[in-house]
Amino acid sequence: MLPAMAQSARRLATYDDLLALPDHVVGELIHGSLDVQPRPSLPHARAASRMGDVLGGPFDRGFGGPGGWIVLDEPELHLGPHVLVPDLAGWRRERLPEVPETAATDVAPNWVAEILSPSTAAKDRVDKMRLYFEFDVSHVWLVDPTARTLEILRREPSGFVLVGSHRDDAVVRAEPFDAIELQLAWLWER
Repeated sequence: MLPAMAQSARRLATYDDLLALPDHVVGELIHGSLDVQPRPSLPHARAASRMGDVLGGPFDRGFGGPGGWIVLDEPELHLGPHVLVPDLAGWRRERLPEVPETAATDVAPNWVAEILSPSTAAKDRVDKMRLYFEFDVSHVWLVDPTARTLEILRREPSGFVLVGSHRDDAVVRAEPFDAIELQLAWLWER
């Protein structure tokens, strides 16, 4: 731990610090700290891509489902002073009627999915969850492609509550997208 004077003298990271990062990394600003991670592993990217494919048709485009959502891969979210990049995010069209013509949005999503990896799991489970709660994200999915698990969390007044935990090849209806069945095996296929 830094002495109090050193902590107060620490320079807070800025958006310019994010812009200066090379293309092969993902950067986020959380409480003034710059967090930099390498691009995700291919199993991580595969799980995220598959999830976007499965949810995009029925919810974003309304093919075989209710529509009414915008679902995006790795959007840049500007939530107050924080810049977060969830693996996937979804907005009900009442909250975000159309995709903005900008590189980022300050409209908090209704749902996010974080694909966990050993290097990001603690940040995703603690730091980002606190910010998602603060900025009124109603659902968070935590997906672990190594453990082959899906955890579904719903925002309640006291915090996020685990409403479902599934593994391996389960077929689930996961809120807020419970209008369709999600076959977890699709997320783990190589």
